[in-house]
Amino acid sequence: MIDTERLILRHWLPKDLPELRRQSFDALGMRYLLPLPDEHAFQAMLARLDLWRDTLGHSFWAIERRSDGAFLGLCGFKRGAEGTPIADKLEIGWRLGVAHWGQGYAREAAVACLGWAAATLTDDSVYAITVPANTASWGLMERLGMHRLPDGDFDHPLVEDGSPLKRHITYRIDRPFVNHLR
Repeated sequence: MIDTERLILRHWLPKDLPELRRQSFDALGMRYLLPLPDEHAFQAMLARLDLWRDTLGHSFWAIERRSDGAFLGLCGFKRGAEGTPIADKLEIGWRLGVAHWGQGYAREAAVACLGWAAATLTDDSVYAITVPANTASWGLMERLGMHRLPDGDFDHPLVEDGSPLKRHITYRIDRPFVNHLR
């Protein structure tokens, strides 16, 4: 568990499933991520979260608002996908429900995650990827002190050819991670 002033980051719980499912099927919230899942893909995502937690010791954790226990979204780490410039490297990511955008929750969760990584993991760098159109996400990457890698643009192998989500950009931050904040 990771605590911040307003948030608790923890593994997902059964009580989170209705809101996590709603967020995962929300067209606006998912517009820059992989296509909207069906129920099978949703269950596979839950299994991946469990697998990462059990094998890596980290995952995309549930973001719970401390004041009322509301499930806000996910933030945390995975290893970069094969066939990408960040294959097997530590990748940070976040996804919040649309109702929670613009309130600083993603930044607060990401800063806490970077602090956790600095204290817990041995990786020298943390990476993040997104599509060029996702200005809110790469804007947060820059506010976290991450720098775009100009030679890190790539076509994501898990996105079908012809999709506007195929092209990705890559950001990186080096240790000490949280000392680069803007």
